[in-house]
Amino acid sequence: MSVTYLVLLYLVPVALFVAVYTARSRRHEASHRETLAESIEAGLTEPASLHPVIDPARCIGSAACVRVCPERAIGIIAGRAQLVDPAACIGHGACAEACPVDAIQLVFGTEKRGVDIPQVGPDFQTNVPGIFIAGELGGMGLIRKAAEQGRQAIDHIGERRATAGELDVAIVGAGPAGLAASLAAKERRLRFVLLEQEQTLGGSILHYPRHKIAMTAPMQLPIVGRVAWREISKEALLEFWDKVVQRAGVKVQFGERMEAIERSGDCFVVRTPRGEYRARNVLLSIGRRGTPRKLGVAGEDLDKVVYSLLDPQQYRSRRVLVVGGGDSAIEAAVTVAAEPATEVALAYRGAAFNRVKPKNRRRLDAANADGRLRLLLESKVARIERSEVLLDRSGATVRLSNDDVIVCAGGELPMALLKSIGVMVETHHGTAPAAPAG
Repeated sequence: MSVTYLVLLYLVPVALFVAVYTARSRRHEASHRETLAESIEAGLTEPASLHPVIDPARCIGSAACVRVCPERAIGIIAGRAQLVDPAACIGHGACAEACPVDAIQLVFGTEKRGVDIPQVGPDFQTNVPGIFIAGELGGMGLIRKAAEQGRQAIDHIGERRATAGELDVAIVGAGPAGLAASLAAKERRLRFVLLEQEQTLGGSILHYPRHKIAMTAPMQLPIVGRVAWREISKEALLEFWDKVVQRAGVKVQFGERMEAIERSGDCFVVRTPRGEYRARNVLLSIGRRGTPRKLGVAGEDLDKVVYSLLDPQQYRSRRVLVVGGGDSAIEAAVTVAAEPATEVALAYRGAAFNRVKPKNRRRLDAANADGRLRLLLESKVARIERSEVLLDRSGATVRLSNDDVIVCAGGELPMALLKSIGVMVETHHGTAPAAPAG
């Protein structure tokens, strides 16, 4: 066999592979550079909360972090990973788990924009004895670790048993930390209540995009044992949580928002719209997205009003009003407008959209020009009724026939609540919160 033949046999396929790989990498990099340029042009360069910081000296450009990011917030530029769409980052945390060389650290805040984090000790207790924090609010966005913190917090709470007539613990929030804490409390035979302001389980997971990976590492749950999945969709994980809660007999107080916590002797009184609960301890396992900001208008309590878009197909052939002026509102309006036979209106109180991604602005303009979406600037919702919505538009009343309302007005963070009960809060400027022991 000649040397020339051997060269052709082995080197040509390798050369073809390298050429294809290089061309593909260049296309991806061009797309990532375009995303980064759009973020800079729109002024959306500051992450909202928990986000990755990538060490370029350690990064090898494997793109593992890019593949697992549910929001496509990370890209590869010049052979290194980079946060190309900071405003889209939801603190999912899978990027840090996926990095093969540990080049990614999750942090809160940046040099320009600080983020407040409550102080917690090694036992997950705050500076206020009896108030505990686990999960995302305390700086842990990873689902597996949030669940582990919920379990560990109950281990410490179990040492502070209540007297007769009181709960051992009131658990606020039915996300991964709160659910794991409830299972642990059930296992320890503690007296507890689990409060959840939403109508279903999941916490921040509910806000993940459809069919995206929601967990990327195994975790240990009380009663259930080891959950060995490495990849699972949002929908499958929520279905799993539902089955676990049902089988374990954990009762969840759905649609019950915690409004205040007050000290009463050696225990706390947790107040909700439905009443109050006396508990020796309180475990806050809520997220950092906060309570959805309400419009404060008559009719907002109707069941047709929601505060995030989960499944656009449910609005097919319906009349939908989206309220808001940010990227989430525009994305919701344009996405729903793409459904067949759907009538969509987007109402915003401002005269123009500021700080939105150019791509979203172009999509909005195209949908508006095609007649798929009605744009109502300088409009405020005045009243929501069963079959219509009344808008105040520059002093004139506009009536819209309506089946559904999606409000995208941001959230009210729980920091004011923490400060009202005396929990100390630290401001982080691009630093990772101190991890509790264990």
